[in-house]
Amino acid sequence: MSMIRDLRDAVRPALRKDSTSYSSYDTTRDPSSVSAVVDCAVYRDGRRVACDDTLTPHEAMLQVRRDGGFAWIGLHEPTEAEFAGIAAEFGLHPLAVEDAVHAHQRPKLERYDDTLFTVFKTIHYVEHAELTATSEIVETGEVMCFTGRDFFITVRHGGHGSLRGLRRRLQDEPELLAKGPSSVLHTIADHVVDGYLAVADAMQVDIDDVENEVFAATGKGVSRGVDAGRIYQLKREVLEFKRAVQPLLRPMQLLSERPMRLVDPDIQKYFRDVADHLARVQEQVLGFDELLNSILQANLAQAAVAQNEDMRKITSWAAIIAVPTAVCGVYGMNFDHMPELHWRFGYPMVLGLIGVVCYSIHRTLKRNGWL
Repeated sequence: MSMIRDLRDAVRPALRKDSTSYSSYDTTRDPSSVSAVVDCAVYRDGRRVACDDTLTPHEAMLQVRRDGGFAWIGLHEPTEAEFAGIAAEFGLHPLAVEDAVHAHQRPKLERYDDTLFTVFKTIHYVEHAELTATSEIVETGEVMCFTGRDFFITVRHGGHGSLRGLRRRLQDEPELLAKGPSSVLHTIADHVVDGYLAVADAMQVDIDDVENEVFAATGKGVSRGVDAGRIYQLKREVLEFKRAVQPLLRPMQLLSERPMRLVDPDIQKYFRDVADHLARVQEQVLGFDELLNSILQANLAQAAVAQNEDMRKITSWAAIIAVPTAVCGVYGMNFDHMPELHWRFGYPMVLGLIGVVCYSIHRTLKRNGWL
């Protein structure tokens, strides 16, 4: 924070003296390092103004202030030094700048003077052949947006969620783009929420597969359940999804319901559709969380039932084996006066008695479902 303030205080006097001195503090164009600026363009009347790839944010704003329109600057994971020049040029609030430079922010909407600062969590579904206890199902990234009267700045964190394709699609709709920076904000919000819908559909398949495995009958009709670690991992990924969706609902409702100077009234209507889709995703995610709780409880119950079934079988066979054990134990005491000890048919009679008793016990236990 102190570094950003010092840089801003240092560059403002130079900017007042000579606008061409911007290149001296525009660290995003430092020739000794890779630039964090991935795209910088001026849009006027809904169309991108022809410009070369070396256009700096300062030059873009000079064009905007001279001829009108707005500038759209896109950055990817800038450092404090790389972002300092842009923050000074556009007068961005230090708190918002700090949040934009450091990732892992909560989805939110904040207003600083004449700038709206919005944070979106992007979600990417990770394809996997089989769900395991260590499978990564979703990857998260972030897109921070600064919306001003004549500029729009995006700061992206993460290896996915590129906005290049979205920029091209938006350029094919000049009527929408002519509404100004708020049209870009809506398009990004809509793009992010559409990604949520796609991820929710993919996760539904994983949850259905786990649910089917938990309730699938194996062996003699007793389900042994699945590895509880897989369910826990799926639940953790749903929780990560929930952290991205739930906090964003209130900002989208504010953008769709509360009039704002920086949001065109015509664009505000479109935010209602985004808020509606987001509410639907939130319901899905909450449903996933509750369903996984039920699946986990059912899986534990299935394991307990299977263990009880095993114990009943062990107990049943122990009861059957106890009969010959008792009879043989009695006759193994070697007393002279034992019943039927010297009878010719004593031995087969005892074996037959053991067989009849064991058979009767087995049939009774099987009739009662113990075997």
